[in-house]
Amino acid sequence: MDRIIEQKHRWKQSFLLYGLGGVALMALLIWGFAGSGSNVQRVSAEQLTISSVTQGEFNDYVRLNGTVVPIQVVQISPEEGGIVQERVVEEGQRVKRGEVILRLANSSLDLQILNAEAELAEKQNLLRNTQVAMQQDRLNNETESATLAMDVRRKQRAYQQNERLYQEKLIARETYEQSREDYELAQRKQALVTERLRQDSLYRSVQMEQMEDNLDNMRRNVLLIRDRKGKLEVRSTIDGELGLLDVELGQSISAGQKIGQINDLSDFKIEAQIDEHYIDRVREGLPATFERDGKRYALRVRKVYPEVREGKFRTAFTFESAHPETIRSGQTYYLNLELGQPTQAVLIPRGTFFQATGGQWIFVVDQQSGRAYRRTIKIGRQNPQYFEVEEGLEPGEQVITSGYEAFKEREELILN
Repeated sequence: MDRIIEQKHRWKQSFLLYGLGGVALMALLIWGFAGSGSNVQRVSAEQLTISSVTQGEFNDYVRLNGTVVPIQVVQISPEEGGIVQERVVEEGQRVKRGEVILRLANSSLDLQILNAEAELAEKQNLLRNTQVAMQQDRLNNETESATLAMDVRRKQRAYQQNERLYQEKLIARETYEQSREDYELAQRKQALVTERLRQDSLYRSVQMEQMEDNLDNMRRNVLLIRDRKGKLEVRSTIDGELGLLDVELGQSISAGQKIGQINDLSDFKIEAQIDEHYIDRVREGLPATFERDGKRYALRVRKVYPEVREGKFRTAFTFESAHPETIRSGQTYYLNLELGQPTQAVLIPRGTFFQATGGQWIFVVDQQSGRAYRRTIKIGRQNPQYFEVEEGLEPGEQVITSGYEAFKEREELILN
């Protein structure tokens, strides 16, 4: 009898436990369903960032990571190709303008110099021979001209004598006519020869000028080739630091090939990548500042590069006055780039909610009801600390500024 009574008691206890568990589960489901409609969701307030909407001064600036670079970088490219024979300066060393950095060797250039000099000597000999031949022609022409002049004078005397004799009826008319014709023929010959000699003189002058010009060109060509020989010594074009020299002994280098660079350390500039969101607002002349070792330094936008890569564009800044004494190429400075003048505005702290809403809406907290409601807003400018609210919020209101990924489709939140 004792065993039977004990089994019935255990069965009643189990039934009671299962019944209570089912009731609790049903109550929990009903409670969750009541607070979790299609547009309503319960969230833990401890997991949210709730910020106050304030009225204050909005400083229109953007925070940037800037890298120090030399004010100017000059590329090293030899004007003549050749084989690397000697590296005079190593990377990191200071160089002066005109100092030899690299020496090259070019045997084909040596051969060109020899050929040019030999051709110049040949042309000089040809010019001298031509000058001698022209001088001889000139003398022969002058002799011929003198002979013709003498013949004209003789024919003229004979003609004049025969003219007087003919007038006195002492010679025949035919003899007179022949002397006259001989005289006129001699005059025409002299005129033709004189014209030919004039033309020859002009031709010789032009020919000599052309040969002199050709000879001068060849002389200049030889000088240029010799200058090319001097360009086998690659020299620095500025005072600075040899930042890179990518060559090895025995390496063949072509003319115009980039083999290194010289950094102009007379001054520095800072380059920074800026989000493309600001590309329409960043322009040359905008001021920027940064702090280093307790001092503030002023900069100004020098150049805005138009190309956008991976959502960012490049900007260069130059110092307005002094720069840090310990400045070095490659250092990183954190800049504040001022995009406009400070103004009074409605502000909310920056938060990750912006990634989900794009600044078009936000959850506004009602402290009395313990709920947060979705509200349309309009966000204008932004800086590293605040968003400027143009429409939808008033100072003193509370908003959720943490991420919305878990409930971005909801219209209302119940804060636990």
